[in-house]
Amino acid sequence: MDDIQKNILAERALAAARRCVASRYVGAAFAYAAGSIMRGEGTTFSDIDLVVVFPSLERAWRESFTEDGFPVEVFVHDPQTLAHYLHQDADSGYPIMANMVATGCIMGSDIDSARVIQAKAASMLAAGPKPLAGADYDLLRYQVTDLADDLRGTRPPEEIAAIAALLYQKLADLMLLGRGVWAGRGKWAPRLMREFDAQLAAEFDAAFSLAAAGDGTRFLALADRELALHGGRYFEGFRQDAPLEARRLE
Repeated sequence: MDDIQKNILAERALAAARRCVASRYVGAAFAYAAGSIMRGEGTTFSDIDLVVVFPSLERAWRESFTEDGFPVEVFVHDPQTLAHYLHQDADSGYPIMANMVATGCIMGSDIDSARVIQAKAASMLAAGPKPLAGADYDLLRYQVTDLADDLRGTRPPEEIAAIAALLYQKLADLMLLGRGVWAGRGKWAPRLMREFDAQLAAEFDAAFSLAAAGDGTRFLALADRELALHGGRYFEGFRQDAPLEARRLE
């Protein structure tokens, strides 16, 4: 698909988003239409991400449907529920909502309020994730250690591939968040790594490709090198308490 076709697709998607807001979300104050298709980077299979904000709601929700051939994922909020999820995503290291709001095309009647929230989301993204620390950091180090140790033994190629698939996200998180860079799930993990350091991303991709084919040597070496930046393997002394309510009375 060339640039002209992508631009036409983006215009169609934006028009579909406007129709969605007008017909399905009467009374909404404003909305953000986001996603790769809006940036002129989408394909015919890309969806529209739509954040719709009402003045007040009993509770937020999300839903999915098709509009003019486009799959649409909608996140419906009021300012308070939107603020909750913006901060929750940021605390997790995966700023999904912040990205949609910061990069989205604004539509609706209360443009000024939409711009204020958009500016806050952009500032949140620019500040970067909080430093790795505490129980979440310990758990991530433990998970990478545990999966890396599974790669150390002699295993059938299919088991190595399965372990590598589980290790991929955890190791990518440690590499990105450990360097003060936002992390991403699924397709966003390699994208964000490439944006941060193309050479590091190429090394990661090559090592994972070999592991997916049954040779985990380079992927294990990469995990060990990364763990060394965080004090080495973390197994001895790890502890995770269950919630107090985790019991069932028979």
